[in-house]
Amino acid sequence: MPEPRQIVTSERVGAVAVLTIDNPPVNALSHAERAGIQAGVNAAIADDAVKAIVLICAGRTFVAGADITEFGKPMKEPSLHAIIETIENSPKAVIAAMHGTALGGGLELALSCHLRIGAAEAKLGLPEVKLGILPGAGGTQRLPRLVGLPLALDMITTGEPIGARQARETGLIDDIATGDLKASAITLAERVLRERLPLRRVRDLSDKLKVPEADFFKTQRSALAKRKRGLEAPQACIDAVEAAATLPFEQGLKRERELFVKLLQGDQSKAQRYFFFAEREANKIPDVPADTPVKPIRKAAVLGAGTMGGGIAMNFANAGIPVTVVETDQKALDRGLGLVRKNYEISASRGGMSPEDIDRRMALIRGSLSYDDVADADLVIEAVFEDLALKKVVFGKLDRIAKPDAILATNTSTLDVDEIAAATKRPQSVIGLHFFSPANVMRLLEIVRGAQTSKPVIASSIALAKAIRKVPVLVGVCDGFVGNRMLAQRGREAERLLIAGALPHQVDKVLTDFGFPMGPFAMGDLAGLDVGWRVRQARGTKAPIADALYEAGRLGQKTSAGYYHYEPGSRAPLPDPDVERIIIDVSKTLGVERRAISEPEMLERLVYPMINEGAKILDEGIALRPSDIDVIWIYGYGWPVYRGGPMHYADQVGLAKIRDRLADFAKRFKEPALEPAPLLARLAGEGRGFAEWRQPSRAAS
Repeated sequence: MPEPRQIVTSERVGAVAVLTIDNPPVNALSHAERAGIQAGVNAAIADDAVKAIVLICAGRTFVAGADITEFGKPMKEPSLHAIIETIENSPKAVIAAMHGTALGGGLELALSCHLRIGAAEAKLGLPEVKLGILPGAGGTQRLPRLVGLPLALDMITTGEPIGARQARETGLIDDIATGDLKASAITLAERVLRERLPLRRVRDLSDKLKVPEADFFKTQRSALAKRKRGLEAPQACIDAVEAAATLPFEQGLKRERELFVKLLQGDQSKAQRYFFFAEREANKIPDVPADTPVKPIRKAAVLGAGTMGGGIAMNFANAGIPVTVVETDQKALDRGLGLVRKNYEISASRGGMSPEDIDRRMALIRGSLSYDDVADADLVIEAVFEDLALKKVVFGKLDRIAKPDAILATNTSTLDVDEIAAATKRPQSVIGLHFFSPANVMRLLEIVRGAQTSKPVIASSIALAKAIRKVPVLVGVCDGFVGNRMLAQRGREAERLLIAGALPHQVDKVLTDFGFPMGPFAMGDLAGLDVGWRVRQARGTKAPIADALYEAGRLGQKTSAGYYHYEPGSRAPLPDPDVERIIIDVSKTLGVERRAISEPEMLERLVYPMINEGAKILDEGIALRPSDIDVIWIYGYGWPVYRGGPMHYADQVGLAKIRDRLADFAKRFKEPALEPAPLLARLAGEGRGFAEWRQPSRAAS
């Protein structure tokens, strides 16, 4: 058998040992890598010919973190802590040479070195908080000693990296490489030897640990409690950094470890780590091979300059892709492009871009009143009013004008993509690209696969989503696709809760306490109650309370009155006695005797029907995986990430409990729609969860 490839290799350049880590794709700190680093450092320390050590990585990046597939498994020695102790106590200078992204355990490894040098493009950060944990190998104790408490706390609680220039200015790295990183690191090592510079252990530093103000940590806790509502890890990060400022180093390390272990074993971290993998899994389409041809999108077009169309156009301009925006009249076009510029100016006012950036992006957006101007576009996205007949007319025109290999996409949020595609002679080129509002902000992109959509069009759409920094999830054709179909179940139950005895602020509170940014009624007021009314009119459905509010002229925030009352210039929802009277009148008209409803019952009635619908969606093959549904709900609808998504949450609650509660609701309220879905009932009966379920293989097409 051939010998296993060495992950860590060593070479000597003069008196400097260069240890190179080569563990693609991101040099994650697997057991084999840790063992290689420990052996390499120990060998260099023992070699009398070696006077200094450089730690560097091959490939596209320095160590970009721990191997999170090892989380929850017994730790194999050597641990990262052991390696860090070896490096920190080395009698010979150890220099970390970083390029790409030095993240998480990779940066903690570098912090144990005596000196750090970075390539000009390097990014350095501690993103553990995004997985519901904190840096567990001394990062919360060493980073503040180099960069000070405010920056360290910001980096650790947000998980966002900083660039090499800022790292150099704040003391995180000692130098920025000029030219070749390896050569620059060796030069730095030789200078250390030549000038006999003393070894500097980060753990021994204390001059930057001074608390900037008496209530510093209290203020930080209060601010984070608002910004990161419900999340445990950011608060624990503050506790750990405070320990760095108030305790001796070893005690600080002990406190960090206690906090890390508690988070790692908690439900929030389990949910956030699950979601980390779920997001990446969503990119994998079983019947669309990785080598499927992808069409480059060099030029795009958007039909419609409304709020949605303008937001979609911004995504292309932000990615450097020229885009033509087509409208039916000049006023609408001017208004739409004016709003785009205003959105950019707001970003600039917050420091997000420069005036030159605005001009550069606006120059990529061209307005037009003629469909003929989309003839050379690689991709055309229709974003006109949500009316099937109108969209079919639009696609009939596109079929005649767009070039033969163009991708034709509809931004519909509910309508039948197959029926829209049937208006063309090339249904294989038609796909749904459902952006979420505001389209320039929301990260989710539901990619709707029609019955005849070709695999290259699917692969190209997924590649495009990544290019414009969206999170793509492939779904099938049905009314509302995945997200809106499940949302409709929640909306229906929310209305029924009002009829039965609850009030809007009570229902909304249940969901905001659960972790949503807002409840269904505050969300309805934000969107406008006329929007839902038009949808119901088109479908021939009714919602007695929502209809009564519309008929009373209460359209939401736009009229300062909807489910709530709004004071002039304020968006804060205030309970309104007039709404309570309308609700009570509707209940009386329907012959319903109102009752007090507990918060646990409200939560179950709002969430369990969504999960039930998710089971139907899976059984019908509309979604590929339960985790895809979770990605849609977290990125598109504000489901709290620390609860993992509705299907993950269902597994935590237990499918048998959800099945039994749904069956009880169906019987008590005489609502057959609440009967447990076959898949849910089957999995519950087998004692399994959604995580154990797999979609049957799709036939080749």
